[in-house]
Amino acid sequence: MTLICGAGAFGTALAVALAQRGAVTLWARDADQAEEMRARRENARRLPGIALPDGVRVISGPVPGGDGPCLLAMPMQTLGGFLAAHGAARARPLVACCKGMDLATGLGPTTLIARMIPEAVPAILTGPGFAADIARGLPTALTLACSDAHTGRALQAALTTPMLRLYRSPDTVGAELGGALKNVIAIACGAVMGAGLGESARAALMTRGFAEMNRLARALGAQPETMAGLSGLGDLALTCTSAQSRNYRFGKSLGEGAAFDPAITVEGAATARAALRRAQALGLEMPVTAVVAALVAGELRVAQAMDMLLSRPLKEE
Repeated sequence: MTLICGAGAFGTALAVALAQRGAVTLWARDADQAEEMRARRENARRLPGIALPDGVRVISGPVPGGDGPCLLAMPMQTLGGFLAAHGAARARPLVACCKGMDLATGLGPTTLIARMIPEAVPAILTGPGFAADIARGLPTALTLACSDAHTGRALQAALTTPMLRLYRSPDTVGAELGGALKNVIAIACGAVMGAGLGESARAALMTRGFAEMNRLARALGAQPETMAGLSGLGDLALTCTSAQSRNYRFGKSLGEGAAFDPAITVEGAATARAALRRAQALGLEMPVTAVVAALVAGELRVAQAMDMLLSRPLKEE
């Protein structure tokens, strides 16, 4: 039986989609939320309007053991704490469904899992897919990256549905970096649009941001084709152009000078700081990431940030 840990929008959407294949257990950290979902057969807090199929069992409390895959659909900054607290999940194949870099260690999800659970063969499910689209059964293609070919093939077969198509990759580093770094660029693109700087400026920022993503990814051992695929360029294109993206909406609020709901998880905010630290340690320039980190920290206004980027020395593309 598939176990999904994390009853946010994405975890719930995966439960709805995978229930087509068989029984799914959806674990919620909040016992009150779990009880509400069982009673209403809906995640009214995170994914309203989507009914939970009969095959989805919602639980809280201790994480159950088993031998089916465990999908970790939680914010990146809580992943380490979850793994430390819930030993029963360790016996299952672990599939990270979070995007970001851990602020404390600078690691991505599969790298963090491997460090904390050396016996694990971690995988990551990532790419251009919004929770609402997946839950409604709209066609979506994602990357399933796992360094072990046998485990990767088994997970691909277990987690693919008629409308959720998974492409397999051995490059977990590239897949996790694409999913993490595109959120940083999405914040920048949202800020550009919120400040009224126009579509041309957004296109330029996406392109130069993608160059930064590749620069850091290559330095950390990622394969170039991974960054050009679903988990890199594909996710970047989706996240930088849609108001469904939390990171884009957060950036837009920065550009507009408007308040943003602090209860909404914005992975790119922490990732900008973590990625900038890793880049600096490697001697890499990442000007867009540096600007986003400063914007999030309140050290720059959008107008100042654009002045900094536009006044950089001229260079070849």
